[in-house]
Amino acid sequence: MATQETCTWTGASGKQYLYYVFPRHPVINDGQDGNYVYAKKNLQGQWVPVYFGQGDLSKRATPDHHRIGCIDTKSATHVHLRLNATKTDRLAEEQDLLGHYTNAYAPHGCNVKLGG
Repeated sequence: MATQETCTWTGASGKQYLYYVFPRHPVINDGQDGNYVYAKKNLQGQWVPVYFGQGDLSKRATPDHHRIGCIDTKSATHVHLRLNATKTDRLAEEQDLLGHYTNAYAPHGCNVKLGG
């Protein structure tokens, strides 16, 4: 049996978060709240984030995502998923990761920085 690929993303705080890697648009059961990263690999084979988010993964990892046009334009090939039941924790994780991977903000990525 094959093992599920994983990726560890490190936040600005130094905290590490283990994500499971899937091709885009996996089928996820409803009500699976968590964090996610749309990503692609660079020429060195390292994962590069295109978009960090949080919410119900069954809705956020689909072609109906509210930023899918940008995600497509930035050529994200995979979505990384991590269960995280508490909204406060999900939002903190998202901000921690965006604090480290600022390239996920527009114009290089698809996250929009509040306040400009």
